[in-house]
Amino acid sequence: MQDRARMRVIEAGQLRLEPQTAQHAAEMFSVLSDPAIYEYENEPPSSIEWLRERFSKLESRTSSDGREQWLNWVIRIPSSELIGYVQATVYSEGRAHIAYVLSSAYWGQGHARRATEAMIAELARHYGVRALFAVLKDRNVRSVRLLERLGFAPASPEHHDAQRVEPDEVLFFRTCLGS
Repeated sequence: MQDRARMRVIEAGQLRLEPQTAQHAAEMFSVLSDPAIYEYENEPPSSIEWLRERFSKLESRTSSDGREQWLNWVIRIPSSELIGYVQATVYSEGRAHIAYVLSSAYWGQGHARRATEAMIAELARHYGVRALFAVLKDRNVRSVRLLERLGFAPASPEHHDAQRVEPDEVLFFRTCLGS
């Protein structure tokens, strides 16, 4: 596993993935206040201060027990605007759970795919990730299609047994061989 403190900036075509820090909170608050993002789950951050505190905690890049590596990148477009984030929770046995969120103004433009592909390549090359998982609401057709385009498929019953998946969620899986 890469040194936790040394996340890299990732270039993904015209997108730039920057390691997320508390300094991104004000700009990301605007992005994360988009109500369309929360159609299926979660809710927007309550304040910039709350988000700054959350991002500050995530800067540790690790869970309190040291078993999980928390990798979060904000997505910047050429105009210098932030449009969302990609993230991964990496476990020592070479598996990771991924997630992504983009402002609805940027849906359908290929940004989520490019950013997620770049993160997956980074996870394989620099963090030893070989197995990827994503959990999402089964009604979230847009996200299901994105995962399928990225080579994910519904996970096996064995994978479901080892994961916490709610009845209205689906677990997707993909291997990752040095992408």
